Amino acid sequence: MAGERVPEKITSSKILAETTATLSLEVTNYLQLTGMGVSKFVSSPAFRIGGYDWRIDFFLDGENEDCAGNASAFLTYLSQDVDVSTKFRMRMLEKKGRSPPVASFDVSKRVFSSGPYKDDSWGHYKFVDKAKLESLSQLGDGCFTVLCDVTVTHDSLPVELPFHLGRVLRDGRGTDVTFHVGRRKFHAHSPVLAARPPVFEAQLYGPMADKDMGRVKIVGVKPFIFETMLHYIYTDFLPPCPDEGGYSAAAMQHLLVAADRYGLDRLKLMCEEELCKRIDAETIATMSMLADQHHCKRLKDACLELFPAAARGRPRGKRVKSTTPIVSNKLRRGLRSDTKLRRVLRSDKEGYVEMALP
Repeated sequence: MAGERVPEKITSSKILAETTATLSLEVTNYLQLTGMGVSKFVSSPAFRIGGYDWRIDFFLDGENEDCAGNASAFLTYLSQDVDVSTKFRMRMLEKKGRSPPVASFDVSKRVFSSGPYKDDSWGHYKFVDKAKLESLSQLGDGCFTVLCDVTVTHDSLPVELPFHLGRVLRDGRGTDVTFHVGRRKFHAHSPVLAARPPVFEAQLYGPMADKDMGRVKIVGVKPFIFETMLHYIYTDFLPPCPDEGGYSAAAMQHLLVAADRYGLDRLKLMCEEELCKRIDAETIATMSMLADQHHCKRLKDACLELFPAAARGRPRGKRVKSTTPIVSNKLRRGLRSDTKLRRVLRSDKEGYVEMALP
């Protein structure tokens, strides 16, 4: 029938979710621990990732006789009766963390299982040469850290709410606040915004809230970055990137700064994880500065770990040229992002409420 509205088809299916965290085992005074014997090990505290318990086991004299002068390291699954698919990467650093990794391995994909035929431990029999550890211990303090980045893949219930909220944002029905960002306007729903970033909650419903909050001018954020952030606030996901190559490093840096300003901690971590993959000789300086300015420990650790390789890749005497204005210009002028976000809310001559975060 002409004019009849065709119901929108919504499909629900089981999806896979991933949870990632890093296990850490500190080995202090290696030389005093040697001689424990084959198959003897020290362990990290148990840590829960993706709903399951894990630990690192480090065999200073090798897991078995075939290790031939090598220390062994394994990721051990401590939960019971459930097979778990994982990706993990093991490495070892000197405690000071500024030298290249003592040992480093590519990502491994393994299924951990328990029961009669269990495979509850995976890792590397020849993780690191003992002679190398002894040499480094004599030159340094003998303290090392074994790290294991673990990603647990598990089934998740169908997620429909983000889809519906994303549609509500696109349709623009029932919006009660308009954001003016540059020359663009974005319509949104104040209850949704107030439930997410603390800055919006304070602006819309806090003691500093203005009587007329229908129009809000956003200062210091590019329209594309604000649009991306707004989509995340509604759906908990980033929108598909219009560029085939995905989001650029510069865009992710801008988005990280915005996420930090507005108190979106999970979005900040997502940006941080992505930027860790983009560190090279040309970006090391701006990445490190960004990490310092916005308290990004994971990004800072990645810069420290990869800095020697990046430095060797840059000709001597050549300065790193930044391709990210937000870091090279604004941050160099002293733009700060404190743990407590400072909010400045004021009305301008046009009747907007202006939101600036110095």
